[in-house]
Amino acid sequence: QVQLVESGGGLAQAGGSLRLSCAASGRTFSMYYVAWFRQAPGKEREFAAGSTHYADSVKGRFTISRDNAKNTVYLQMNSLKPEDTAVYYCAAPKNYVTDYRSPQRYDYWGQGTQVTVSS
Repeated sequence: QVQLVESGGGLAQAGGSLRLSCAASGRTFSMYYVAWFRQAPGKEREFAAGSTHYADSVKGRFTISRDNAKNTVYLQMNSLKPEDTAVYYCAAPKNYVTDYRSPQRYDYWGQGTQVTVSS
């Protein structure tokens, strides 16, 4: 069992930066593939980043990293755009997944953190 808690969201101006954190419980955290998803109002939840994978919309601007000693995964978001406004979730699957972009493949989810980017 893994519990995930996000933090670090907030308000940023276009071109600014934010860093999100996803703190996890569980001794086997280092074994999990942890991804970041986001969901804008009226839109479906979409994959943003996971391990070395990035959505085209964030590639070159967002960087995912992890500190297994702290059981934490980070999402550094630079050059933010108003279209990055969404609730951001971290998620982890119980088992290895090949379709890492599909939210349905993930079993553990955090509660989400709001990111708002003003123009």
